[in-house]
Amino acid sequence: MLLAIDIGNTNIVLGIFDGETLGQSWRLATRHEGTTDELRVLVGRLFEECSLDMKQVSGVVLSSVVPPLTATVTEMVRQAFRQETLTIDAANAGLPIRYHAPEDVGADRLVNGLAALTLYGGAGRPVISVDFGTATTFDVISGAGEYVGGVICPGVEISADALFLRAARLPRVDVRRPDHLIGTSTVASMQSGLFFGYVAMVEGIVARLRDELGGDEPAVCVATGGLAGIIAGETSAIDHVSPDLTLHGLRLAWRQNTEVSHD
Repeated sequence: MLLAIDIGNTNIVLGIFDGETLGQSWRLATRHEGTTDELRVLVGRLFEECSLDMKQVSGVVLSSVVPPLTATVTEMVRQAFRQETLTIDAANAGLPIRYHAPEDVGADRLVNGLAALTLYGGAGRPVISVDFGTATTFDVISGAGEYVGGVICPGVEISADALFLRAARLPRVDVRRPDHLIGTSTVASMQSGLFFGYVAMVEGIVARLRDELGGDEPAVCVATGGLAGIIAGETSAIDHVSPDLTLHGLRLAWRQNTEVSHD
């Protein structure tokens, strides 16, 4: 079994693969002060609850955008699984990178692009992966299979928090789809602006990316992250929704690296 771990600013996501099949996954809140011992106990309980044998894990692959936790999780893996972790970065993500500073690209963005290209690309068609996380990221893979860059926007929750913090008379609201575009109360008006404004932003950026990329066929757009399914239901800009895109990208990066090492 392969254990894939993605450490994000909001969540740590873990997935267990048996071959290409994702058998089980878990989403934990990211705690920057979490210790190796705490994580080891927590992960052990998760495996126990699902009747999984930790000794069956034969490989571990990791992406992280929280450097202080990278070492903590790597040490947890050594203690709990007796394995060394393959940490994905620009050097081993499996994509040629045309970014001015390749080391600046988050590993999650790279594996999202790799998974979108491998699972949904083809025939020289460019691919756009959109990840609705703490930030919303748009990552572009060219028709030649190269990571060429992308767009980073505030996540919708960040936008909602900014409205609450910067406007004294506006309340904190949950981000959800309102029943009507025209709000008839302050809360409904804010929800409409946040939700439909976000949909319009996604549509606009994807359309502009497709125009800039050109080609005989428009780029394929694949979405992942918390709001992916909801946003995709409001727009034709998104072609596919893949909730586990990052985990599959980690699996693919692991496979490429282990095939190279075996060769």
